[in-house]
Amino acid sequence: MDKRNCSTVPEFLLLGITNKPEMKVTLFIVFLLVYLTILLTNLGMITLIRMDPQLHTPMYFFLSHLSFSDLCYSTAVGPKMLVGLLGENSISFVSCFLQLLVVSIFIDVECLLLAVMAFDRYKAISNPLMYAVDMSSRVCYQFLTGIYLLGTIDGFIHTSLAFSLCFCDSTQINHFFCDLPPVLLLSCSDTQLNELLLFTLFGLIELSTISGVLVSYCYIISSVLKISSTRGWFKAFSTCASHLTAVGIFQGTMLFMYFRPSSAYSLDQDKMTSVFYLLIIPMMNPLIYSLRNKDVKEALNRLKYKTWL
Repeated sequence: MDKRNCSTVPEFLLLGITNKPEMKVTLFIVFLLVYLTILLTNLGMITLIRMDPQLHTPMYFFLSHLSFSDLCYSTAVGPKMLVGLLGENSISFVSCFLQLLVVSIFIDVECLLLAVMAFDRYKAISNPLMYAVDMSSRVCYQFLTGIYLLGTIDGFIHTSLAFSLCFCDSTQINHFFCDLPPVLLLSCSDTQLNELLLFTLFGLIELSTISGVLVSYCYIISSVLKISSTRGWFKAFSTCASHLTAVGIFQGTMLFMYFRPSSAYSLDQDKMTSVFYLLIIPMMNPLIYSLRNKDVKEALNRLKYKTWL
């Protein structure tokens, strides 16, 4: 494509989640409640972990960053989606770039965090006496630095390459946010490199994180089987139940979203899946970890007690 034929695109038009006006008010109310729940539960989880000294452990350190990640990518999408349900949903070129960048970075961060949390559970169960040494503050911050660095590099690669393409005719994005596949569909440039990098880089992140989780849980199961008491089995597995639930939901959605055959691709189906991983999962994660976690429940009770005093 001759660059001289590429015109500057000042803004895009997001077509939104539905084109049925009668559904927009209902969807606005539903997604407003969902987004407020995301804010309340994730900020609450971060605050509780920071305030309660008994939650100052590697597991909850990573969990607080999982909540932060959920907050970041849901906030990048949620408010703009809500505004779009009430009127014309235009988005500037720069805002579209930033939206895709934030979502790309923090989706990667969440994938990697879930893998590191599985490794943390393995260390806690397999060798509890050395757990404080193996997962020291220094090690945790090294893991976290690597996670954010990899997520940022991957996000910048996809986003910068996508927005260096030519957009010649239509500027209508058939989605409720600037996701990579519908943005690439708009381009009149060759997008083979973008698609190859999306499949390769995100595929490597998915493969490494899923492999990391599976290997960690194989070692966890091996360690638990060596425990003689049934009570010990139950205690060990109960500490992993919430994490396994979160991993299964998130990774299952990611695999369906980005690694299905092109013949099965549907924009309408893509929108529904995006709603699930961008808004429903960030709403579910704090509930999964709080409702099924004894430590969080006890921390909430301590906080209530301090508040009443």
